[in-house]
Amino acid sequence: MNHGRLVSGGRKASPVAFHGGYGGRETGEESNPLSKVIGAGNDRRERVGDVEPIMEWMEMRKINFTWKNYAVHLDLVSKTKGLVAAENHFSGLPPRAKNKYTYGALLNCYCKELMTDKALALFDKMDELGYVTGLAFSNLMSLYMRLGQPLKVPQLVHDMKQRNIPMDSFTYYVWMNSCASLNDLDGVERIYEQMRSEDGDKIDWKTYSNLAAIYVKAKQFDKAELMLRELEQEAELREREAYHSLLSLYAGTLNLKEVYRVWDSLKSVSPVTNRSYLVMLCTLRRLNDMEGISKCFKEWVSGCVSYDIRLFSVTISAYLSQNMDKEAALVFEEAIKKSRGPFFKIREMFMMFFLENRQLDGAVNHFEAALSEVMDDEWRPSPQVVSAFLKYYDEETDLDGVDELCKILKTRNFDNSWLKTGIAASESSPEIHQILKEDSYVNHAHENLQADVNYE
Repeated sequence: MNHGRLVSGGRKASPVAFHGGYGGRETGEESNPLSKVIGAGNDRRERVGDVEPIMEWMEMRKINFTWKNYAVHLDLVSKTKGLVAAENHFSGLPPRAKNKYTYGALLNCYCKELMTDKALALFDKMDELGYVTGLAFSNLMSLYMRLGQPLKVPQLVHDMKQRNIPMDSFTYYVWMNSCASLNDLDGVERIYEQMRSEDGDKIDWKTYSNLAAIYVKAKQFDKAELMLRELEQEAELREREAYHSLLSLYAGTLNLKEVYRVWDSLKSVSPVTNRSYLVMLCTLRRLNDMEGISKCFKEWVSGCVSYDIRLFSVTISAYLSQNMDKEAALVFEEAIKKSRGPFFKIREMFMMFFLENRQLDGAVNHFEAALSEVMDDEWRPSPQVVSAFLKYYDEETDLDGVDELCKILKTRNFDNSWLKTGIAASESSPEIHQILKEDSYVNHAHENLQADVNYE
């Protein structure tokens, strides 16, 4: 593996993430010095709240937006204020700013919210105006995949070809995944061969990552590892995300030896970031390598500069999943000392653990502690937690669970009006153990077809 090139590049979209971009891909519109800041905010969800004020400041100062800046601002409005605000923002744009970029941004909003009728109506409007691009088709493909309608993807591919719209890498990835979701691996391989013959220049490490993920899901580990070897040999490897993909996918093939080989390679070429440690901990958790988790966590704590609560959370989750509650408690004590939190998700893990192990006092202690830490209505117990409490009271006591929860809320001066909503949600919750069983902190791209969309 070309380790130096792998780590030197900037962060890219994940294997099946939307791409396209306002970053000067089509035009030389990067003359505005704030464009890079805006772009960074859109690429990283955690920066959205920081970038929105910049956009508002630009508007107030009447600083000229590029046409793509308008699209970015629309996307930020959607993320920070909701879809209705985004629609109103679009309606208020000057006529010239209602271009293929802003139309594309609004289409993305509808697709992310699974609003099929509005998405299709807007696509038709874009078609009338000549604004339909490959990314617009990709939005619809992703929408149908999320709706569980993969059979509609090939038709969209056919329509693209009829219009002579070039296929980009992402289109190929979604097309492959549509076949995979129908258990048509022969179809996946035909698409890959077509990509090689017609658009070979668009194949990169993400192509092999996507294929490997498909084979992992199909339990065809030999083929998956063949794709992973191709991934490592790909000449364009140059960033940590490729390592992260390798770690996750080798975990999918249950190959712990390869996981450690890739991890050692990453550590040998660059200082390891919190993000990398997070991926490694989640990988080891999937493989139930508790000794490795303990070693990796201690290594991170001893050398990190900033204490990311997510790493504490994954480690605690791993310990609790193996009934190692004492070890989990020690990690939590360290988290309280070194991190500012919030600790609500961790406390919910302990609540679930104690209720499942019939230790009501421990669960109530964490519930009360969480309530004491709440500021400005920033947390409410999840439906899974509400369900677990009610189940315990129903099965283990003669007490009314709703009454008992209300008493706890009253002692902390909390309004119990939200409890009905929580109970209703808990009754439709499919899995009360989900909090302990799922790693919700790392969303590997090969497991999620819908990602942030930039604008062509």
